[in-house]
Amino acid sequence: MTHGHSHEDAPRWKHDGVRVISGDRLDANTTQTSGMFRQAAINHARVGAQKIWAGTVAIEPNAKTGVHHHGALESVIFVVRGKARMRWGERLEFTAEAGPGDFIYVPPYVPHQEINADPDNLLECVLVRSDNEAVVVNIADVDPIEKAETVYWVDPIHKHPYP
Repeated sequence: MTHGHSHEDAPRWKHDGVRVISGDRLDANTTQTSGMFRQAAINHARVGAQKIWAGTVAIEPNAKTGVHHHGALESVIFVVRGKARMRWGERLEFTAEAGPGDFIYVPPYVPHQEINADPDNLLECVLVRSDNEAVVVNIADVDPIEKAETVYWVDPIHKHPYP
């Protein structure tokens, strides 16, 4: 079976094909937000990515990040270990929680804050963004409301509140 590639492509694919980035070789030289530690695995500088950025984030037990957004980028957070609480909105007036195996979607320009809702264990997540660089805009002048409204995922498939 051929796919339009000749054996002459083999040397090119050797170095321009699949890349495996070892988990112990992530790059911490990326924009940081107080309260979290981001590391890049996939970006333009490391692998030549054109349309995505991927990496990890760790948040210490019972800690929260500074308020920030990611400009025009869409973000996906996958919770590997721990209990994540997200707050978002102009005054962080909304909240939702996620645990291991859950995905969190953050639309462009949404001010948000990640919180490790577990007082004893590290929160570890994988991040993927819709561009090859990690855009982070830290926001210092947010006056969060005291009690945020819990928001449940409701869509055409999930008609009733999903805790």
